[in-house]
Amino acid sequence: MKKIRLIQQIHEAGVVAVLRGDSPEEVVRMADAAIAGGIRIIEITMTVPFALEAISALAKKYQSDRPEADDYAVIGSGTVLDPETARATLLAGAEFVVAPSFNRDTILLCNRYRAPIMPGCMTIQDITSALELGVDVVKLFPGNLFSPSIIPTIKGPLPQANLMPTGGVSLANLKEWIAAGAFAVGIGSDLTKEAVQKNDFSIVTAKAQAYVEAFRQAKQR
Repeated sequence: MKKIRLIQQIHEAGVVAVLRGDSPEEVVRMADAAIAGGIRIIEITMTVPFALEAISALAKKYQSDRPEADDYAVIGSGTVLDPETARATLLAGAEFVVAPSFNRDTILLCNRYRAPIMPGCMTIQDITSALELGVDVVKLFPGNLFSPSIIPTIKGPLPQANLMPTGGVSLANLKEWIAAGAFAVGIGSDLTKEAVQKNDFSIVTAKAQAYVEAFRQAKQR
């Protein structure tokens, strides 16, 4: 049941913050700022040095089973390339796993532990293979290679596919992606780049608020 709950939480929250940085301390600051702005689904990428430290710290700080609380957030791992890394992140406290590509063994590992796994896919073949292995949400990646119209195009032959575009999603096109049928969207550098350059993480909070509001308005249409 926990896996079902987590997938539903990701869908309802709609916006996933994909956080990269130069240190675990930096991405924890990013995560705190994003959560303060209303983004509740946080993906810490394994390109961050000592990323497991950030995942563990955030998993201890925030609770995923109390959506009404101020300390509510779901912490997951991203840029997971293999099952060994996936298991390490789950042991560190990650509650979902995101990969940039389709890796059968990683999917099977996450299924074994009943953890949501979102593999990156570009083709109908990749998506079909992911569905056959029981994947609930497919990461459409890189999203900037497509327009929102790709979602109904894919859902023509695969209406059961839940698609999360990541890469290239912005405030300018978020509404289009949601209107096209995106399950959720992943937001990366647009959320954090300016804040890092200026060393002002209040910018992350402000942008998070803007993304959450844009998602809310898109869902009301």
